[in-house]
Amino acid sequence: MYPFNVRVYGLLVNDDNEVLISDEQEYGIRFTKFPGGGLEFGEGLIDGLKREFVEECNAEIEVLGHFYTTDFFVKSAFNNSQVISVYYRIKNTEPLNLNFKTIVFDFDGEGDILQSFRWVKLSNLKNEHFLFATDQHVAKLLVEHI
Repeated sequence: MYPFNVRVYGLLVNDDNEVLISDEQEYGIRFTKFPGGGLEFGEGLIDGLKREFVEECNAEIEVLGHFYTTDFFVKSAFNNSQVISVYYRIKNTEPLNLNFKTIVFDFDGEGDILQSFRWVKLSNLKNEHFLFATDQHVAKLLVEHI
């Protein structure tokens, strides 16, 4: 048996040419990624992405189009599965009501699972900002498409 972990992420770029990113701490690991997460059984990619944005950002989104799907092997950092990630260009359908941060890993509160959000100018986005190989690759592609 080959376990696959399907993940779906949203690339939300605002009018100031900034992309929304998520700083997180989970399993004792700090990482920066694009908002989104794991697909649940019985869910389509778009429905999963919409659910993730409601859960993480309390926001409804509209999917504008496909941006990238993992085309190289990625082993999960958290378990023994192969990660397949799908990224979509999205837009929010109403203003985001989040406490945006300007400092990396500037979490409110304490706990085992922490998350905060930042806007990063596309012109300042670097693949080194991200821990995971697929996010690094997508960051590079985003910068190339500016």
